[in-house]
Amino acid sequence: MKASGNNKDMKKHAISLYVANKPGVLIRISLIFARRGFNIDSLVVSEAHDPRFSHMNLVASGDAETLVQIIKQLNKLVDVVHATDHTGDNIIDRELALIKLQCAAEQRTEIMQISHVFDAVVINLTDNTMIIQSTGSTEKLDGFHKMLGKYKIIEMVRTGKVLMSRGEELTG
Repeated sequence: MKASGNNKDMKKHAISLYVANKPGVLIRISLIFARRGFNIDSLVVSEAHDPRFSHMNLVASGDAETLVQIIKQLNKLVDVVHATDHTGDNIIDRELALIKLQCAAEQRTEIMQISHVFDAVVINLTDNTMIIQSTGSTEKLDGFHKMLGKYKIIEMVRTGKVLMSRGEELTG
């Protein structure tokens, strides 16, 4: 069954990959998802502790059966050391969001109070705008975004999920 099937089968999957830090690896990985009808909702790539490798964290939407096939295909790629679906695993995951608001001076206190509740910080302030940085779970950032919805959001940029296995287990 393809990811474009019944919506009740659709689920967001948190996937980590440990890959060679070489040109072309990302395109080969994204093609595997595209051929199976999976959308990549977020993607974060960063150099690993060993600069010959990179960590990739992505969130993709689709059904679990197809994802099993995708993980098998990913693990067969020469430049992929290992790929793991962490959906339902005991992991730490975080995102970062930068949100630029248009705000008048009389709105600042209220916006700063909302930001404080969400442990967000104001990182830039002008006469007419405010940029707020927030980190946390996807759900927390979604809630913060919703609370700021009554103000004029000029722009929002989110990193996508970064994740790490708890304890001694390697994330992969």
